[in-house]
Amino acid sequence: MPLLLALCAAAALGSVLGSGPAGADEVAPPQEVVAGHVLRPLPLAGRHVVIDPGHQLGNARFPAETARLVEAGGFRKACNTSGTATDAGYAEATFTWEVSRRLAERLRRAGATVMLTRDGDSPDRWGPCVDERGTAGNADGADLKVSVHGDGSYAAGAHGFHVIAGDEASLRVAEVLRGALEDAGFARATYVAGGDGLDLRTDLATLNLSQMPAVLVELGNMRDAGDAAVMTSPAGQERFASALASGVRRWLR
Repeated sequence: MPLLLALCAAAALGSVLGSGPAGADEVAPPQEVVAGHVLRPLPLAGRHVVIDPGHQLGNARFPAETARLVEAGGFRKACNTSGTATDAGYAEATFTWEVSRRLAERLRRAGATVMLTRDGDSPDRWGPCVDERGTAGNADGADLKVSVHGDGSYAAGAHGFHVIAGDEASLRVAEVLRGALEDAGFARATYVAGGDGLDLRTDLATLNLSQMPAVLVELGNMRDAGDAAVMTSPAGQERFASALASGVRRWLR
């Protein structure tokens, strides 16, 4: 075979056998392989991201369970809520699941280990509670948590996205994700104080209990007809997932 292909094959075989400078006990990072040839390490190899699809489709059917008070970071609050919906009844829980699963797929393709705080969107299930969502990934030393939501403001003309951080350390992540969403053509929220697409809150257990940088993204106002049209379409959900994946990659790299 040509010399270049032979060198690539030898390098790949060396990684599998544990030979070469890395040593027999080290594991090579995941690599992109095209037509059997190793091209480069995947950009997010070794990174661990937690994605939290807000709410669960069945929450409204389990009021006793979701009303139970849980730890929220120095205070207690309800386990979970039903979330909002579009005027046509498309649930926030379904929107957040669709965006989150697409985002997880993109990050995994880039080499990241991804944990989702729920594994589906079911009318027969509830939770998990916000304390579980907040502590998810802590024991594993995750690098980042992104909680995905849609808002339900009834304010006149309210539309657009905003990113919420729980502390100053996570505010930089929020700024990076804001930039990625704007680059993808999404507009900042018109109904959040300051108009900069950012918010700092200390009342959210998902952020308070995370031991890693964590943000909550309100990707649009589901009560706004324009936002709802994008948020309920597969193409719009792909756009959101692509923008968030870009922001996560910017932050982690």
